[in-house]
Amino acid sequence: MLLVLDNGSVFTKNLIDFLKSISIAFKSIPSQEFDILELEKFDSFILSGRRKNNTEMNALNSKIIKHAVSKNKPLLGICYGAEMLALTLGGTIKRMNSLHRGNEEIQVLDSNPLCNGKITVFESHHFEISKLNNSLVNIASSQKCKNELIHVKNSSIFGTQFHPEMTDDGHKLIEMEFPRIVFLHIQLRL
Repeated sequence: MLLVLDNGSVFTKNLIDFLKSISIAFKSIPSQEFDILELEKFDSFILSGRRKNNTEMNALNSKIIKHAVSKNKPLLGICYGAEMLALTLGGTIKRMNSLHRGNEEIQVLDSNPLCNGKITVFESHHFEISKLNNSLVNIASSQKCKNELIHVKNSSIFGTQFHPEMTDDGHKLIEMEFPRIVFLHIQLRL
């Protein structure tokens, strides 16, 4: 079962509606209501964006990321979720000079199972992933943001600085590839 951890993003409803439209089995739980003892029940995770900073929410997201890494479970961190992925694994983020909001074309730099070429994505963030540690790879960038799509080496763990739930290209990333990665992961475990 896929856990969608709702960190309070204004776009989480778009994500939920999209997942329902493509018949993916998932459970959405607000971060403030999630019981960390339930973590083992989930095979994969999507960590949503956020509206405001919260220490408890940061700690919870970090625990889920560490669990996914240690158990090699698929995870997709969206915007804040990607920033938490980078921070949890030793990277850094920085505040941008202004809010970055709107459609942006990103260029895929490295072969990956989620997308290729150029895709149009939706941005809405004040922070950006600025440095990656050795376990993370940057696989896409834009003119305004260097680390648009990151990947934990040798895993099914990804982070998008953008909101894939907001564009057709982002929908394809979620609909076509993330479920396939989850399915392959589950099959390998059987």
